[in-house]
Formats: sequence, structure tokens, C-alpha cells
Amino acid sequence: MHSRVSNNRLSNSGFASRVAGLMLAMFASMATIYVASRLWQEADGRAFLVKELDKKIGQKQSAVSVDDTLKIISCREQRKKLSAIEMALDAARKEGFVSKHLSNLSNDGTHPKKRLLAVIGIITTFGRKKNRDAIRKAWMPTGADLKKLEDEKGIVVRFVIGRSANHGDSLDREIDSENRQTNDFIVLDDQVESPKERARKIKSFFVHAVENWDAEFYAKINDDVYLNIDNLGAILSGHLDKPRVYIGCMKSGEVISEPTLKWYEPDWWKFGDGKSYFRHASGDMYAISRALAQFISINRSILRTFVHDDVSAGSWFIGLDVKHVNEVKFCCSSSSSGAICAVG
Repeated sequence: MHSRVSNNRLSNSGFASRVAGLMLAMFASMATIYVASRLWQEADGRAFLVKELDKKIGQKQSAVSVDDTLKIISCREQRKKLSAIEMALDAARKEGFVSKHLSNLSNDGTHPKKRLLAVIGIITTFGRKKNRDAIRKAWMPTGADLKKLEDEKGIVVRFVIGRSANHGDSLDREIDSENRQTNDFIVLDDQVESPKERARKIKSFFVHAVENWDAEFYAKINDDVYLNIDNLGAILSGHLDKPRVYIGCMKSGEVISEPTLKWYEPDWWKFGDGKSYFRHASGDMYAISRALAQFISINRSILRTFVHDDVSAGSWFIGLDVKHVNEVKFCCSSSSSGAICAVG
């Protein structure tokens, strides 16, 4: 009996030993497969890294150190980030968030280019060459002096005009011919030149100016205004500390709701029961800071216009944190020769 029990114990012990051995073998096999798999993956990754490194340094079958591996991984991550940034920048540029002068560098690409003080757009139209010539004789430099004004005083002055509804007709050709002689126009090719389009034209001017010049201020004046550029520059310089400033001869005025009257406002009902326009700068001349001009450029597609171009400009800044400056020197009085402003 004792012998039989001993044999059973030996048999159970042998069975347990075989089970333990089998389990150990299974675990060993699984560990071997896992390690082999990891080594295979690492070998593939190492081969890829070697290939990438060889491409960059031109060395065949070179060993890849830990530092080199980290450099390659970092380079790949930076390239991904750069690609994402470039895509975002391109999308922003298409939406108008980025100007052509984003880098603000000089031609050699190394030294920051000094920001201009102001870009002045003189709003003109077809059949007003006498007015333009009078301005050129009175206060606007011509030829090399126009570039000198930009270089020495940081002020750009240009006449602003759109295109004829019959693109390429005699009206367009006359402007092109004049511009070849004077080189002092901003010709808005995508803007129709028409009294009804005047507000949109001024919006297009601000968009064009922001995209082509980096300035502290952007000013709009009519082509019958006579001014002193030095005085204007001094006034604008006094507001450099205001990031969002709207400078002009501020007024309000009655909203005309009768269709038969001049200056009828189709959207008169939007101005309330009092039928009075909100505060805005007179259309003879006004200036806005860089931030406001950029705002117009960014939101060009959703900024609406009214019958008056100056009311339209004023409406674009409602709801914004803007400093309205009532500059009495921008208030012009009518005369037989045009508008005369105290700034002159």
C-alpha cells in the first residue's frame, strides 16, 4: 500500500514537472517571437534611418548613432510642422489675413525695412485730368520727387481709379497713357469706375494699399482737396500711440428716406426712428491706422456699403474698439477751385 502511494506521488510529480516545462517552453517561445518581432521592427527602422541619413550626408552604409537618430527624428517632426504652417499661411493669405509684405524685410532680406508713415489715396475718376494736373502742380511731387517723398518722409501718394465698365475702351486707354507718363496711379483692375461703386472702390483702395505698402496710416482724400504734406505728416505722427484710430472731420447728418430726393438712402430704416447717421468722418479726407486698414482687408467680403462712401467707411468700425479723433484741420470748406482744408 505504501509503495502504491509512493508511485502515485512520483507520477504526479513527473506530470507537474512536465506541465511546468511545457509552460516554460511556451513562455520562452512567446518571448522569442516578441523579441524577434521587436528586433525586426527596429532593424527596419534602423535601415530606414540609415537610408535617410545617407541621403543627407552622402555616406553609404554608415553607422547611425543615437544623436544622428534623434536629429533625423527631430528633422522629420520639424518638416511636418513647417508643412502645416505653410498650409495655414497659404490659407490665411487667400482669406486676406496676410499681406504681401509679411516679412517686412528690405530687398536683401536681412535688415528690417522701416515702416512708412502713410499711404495717401487721391480718389479720382474719368474726365478729371485737370484736377489731377492741378494737384501735381500744387502739392503732389512728380517724377523722381515722388520716390524721394517715400524714401525721406515715408509718405506714398497715388491717384486711385477703377476700370471702365467696357474694359479696355478709350477711357481706360487714356488713364493707362497718363499713368505711363506720370507713374502715379493705383489702377484697380477689378473695380468698376462708377459713382454707385464709389464706396466699394474706396474699400478696394484700402485692401490694395495694405497688401502693397506697410504703413502706420492709410488716408483717403478727394481729387479737389489741397493740402500740405508736411502738416499732414505732423498730424498723423501725433497719433502713432493709438493702435486703432480713425481721424477726420467727424459729423453725423440726416438720413434721406424719400426716393425722389438726392442722396436717398435705400437702407434708411436701419438707422432708427431718428433717421440720423452714426458718427463718421467727412468724405473729403480722413485717415485710419494700420490695424483698421488690415481689418478692412481681412473682412472685405462681408463689409457692406451704403449710398455714401464716408458713411460706409464709418460703419466698418462700429462695434470695434476704435478711437474717433475729430480733427478740425481735416474739415474742408468749399470754394470755386475745390475743397480747402486747414491742414493745407
